[in-house]
Amino acid sequence: MSQSAVPYHKARKRFGQNFLHDPGVIGEIIASISPRKGQHLVEIGPGQGALTADVLERAGELDVVELDRDLIPTLLLRFGLNDQFRIHEADALKFDFASLKTNERLLRIIGNLPYNISTPLIFHLLSFESLIDDMHFMLQKEVVQRLAAQPGEKHYGRLGIMTQYYCRVDYLFTVGPGAFKPAPKVDSAIVRMTPHRELPHPCKSVEKLEVVVRDAFGQRRKTIRNTLKAHVKVEELESLNIDPSARPEVLTLADFVRIADYLVER
Repeated sequence: MSQSAVPYHKARKRFGQNFLHDPGVIGEIIASISPRKGQHLVEIGPGQGALTADVLERAGELDVVELDRDLIPTLLLRFGLNDQFRIHEADALKFDFASLKTNERLLRIIGNLPYNISTPLIFHLLSFESLIDDMHFMLQKEVVQRLAAQPGEKHYGRLGIMTQYYCRVDYLFTVGPGAFKPAPKVDSAIVRMTPHRELPHPCKSVEKLEVVVRDAFGQRRKTIRNTLKAHVKVEELESLNIDPSARPEVLTLADFVRIADYLVER
């Protein structure tokens, strides 16, 4: 079925829908993902199937997770005759991605994610990181900048640190508003997140690390001695080779892990 023959579906604000339609951008995304036979791909929010057709053709099978029940008939009309195409009508924020794993193959997850749920959805997916080979997402450009940011950069903060604890993050390319209908008011970008098979900086308690990072960036203009004063004293920071007068955005992931581990041991 041709793209032009797809039944009209008005994008819904409450689902944060912006449908991708630019063939050049679609081709560039597919090339970045490089789906192949034998791989287990999962698409979150396939919408009207802009990426779905190429991914299904190249991989030979595909699971999709779609919340908008009005889009299900369109997807079934286009791909339902293929018994290797499986639809899961569900909220990706609550979906058990472990339920898709039926053998030794790791999941490759892709999607054009709604801006309004992208951050909580990424944290949800990170809870399944041991089952995931990689993730390719279209996100708001600023979110991708935050995911990929390094110490000292403007967008560096909690999202990037906690994502990079689990994954290598690569900012692939920017996508302008014109690639979508309706056009969003901001630029988008494609990101690749590849879970580490061995954590570069394993910590004794991820929960403690999350608390330390959250509190450190709670008032990012203040120094570490102030933002973390409820957890650690100045002399304790100095004993960890961390400058108490530094601002949180200059500390590395390794620095935050060192603080968290110290608090666990103490």
